[in-house]
Amino acid sequence: MDNSENKKPRIIAVANQKGGVGKTTTAINLATALAAVKQRVLLVDLDPQGNASTGLGINRRERKIDTYQVVIGGASLKDAIHTTGIPGLDIVPAGMDLSGAELELVDVEMRETRLKSAIGTDADEYDYVLIDCPPALGLLTLNALIAAQAVLVPLQCEFFALEGVSHLIKTIERVRKAFNPELEIQGIVLTMFDKRNNLSDQVASDVREHFGDKVYKTVIPRNVRVSEAPSFGKPVLMYDIACRGSQAYLHLAGEVLKREGHSVV
Repeated sequence: MDNSENKKPRIIAVANQKGGVGKTTTAINLATALAAVKQRVLLVDLDPQGNASTGLGINRRERKIDTYQVVIGGASLKDAIHTTGIPGLDIVPAGMDLSGAELELVDVEMRETRLKSAIGTDADEYDYVLIDCPPALGLLTLNALIAAQAVLVPLQCEFFALEGVSHLIKTIERVRKAFNPELEIQGIVLTMFDKRNNLSDQVASDVREHFGDKVYKTVIPRNVRVSEAPSFGKPVLMYDIACRGSQAYLHLAGEVLKREGHSVV
């Protein structure tokens, strides 16, 4: 992406209100894969659990300024940015204080647009800003959806997958009508796919039938290396680039860039 003066970063929220669907894993590894193909990426950890920050090796003691201060207006986005060990990838980390932000913002004016205002021009040096949303459709996720131009939805290959994503789609529609008419679904990525399990195939088939071209061709497999990587404070792409999970995230990044109008080598 040509980030000349009139270019703004593409802001993508990674969201699913259901936990345990590979949301944070997708945010971390997609961000890493985009950085690997020379995109400048900022990952904003908006999940109070702070797993994206931990998964990129940011120690909790280092998170003096985090998304909590940014959202409540106590610090600028630039002040909260940390470099990671990955060239081209920076992060705004999260801490447990963020879990109280929703209550603190209840009576605050323009509470739904705090993140959008904070990003402002402070992220203009980046090509992509990825926001790792909390596993809930609350005020923090609403802030992410208003700040973003697009939503990427990780969807686990399990029985109730379609039912869960339907709630999210309705929320996206409401946000589009009330706050952010440009918001679109960038795509839906099937995660935790187990080719030995007939249910995974059935869910994948149902989701593709329901959402058509919105579903990426790439599926993220269940992969032990993907599960191991966060305990080493690394994305799986840095932990074991040859494993099936890493290769899947590289392919996903290629699909995302293609949808964004980039020519993919």
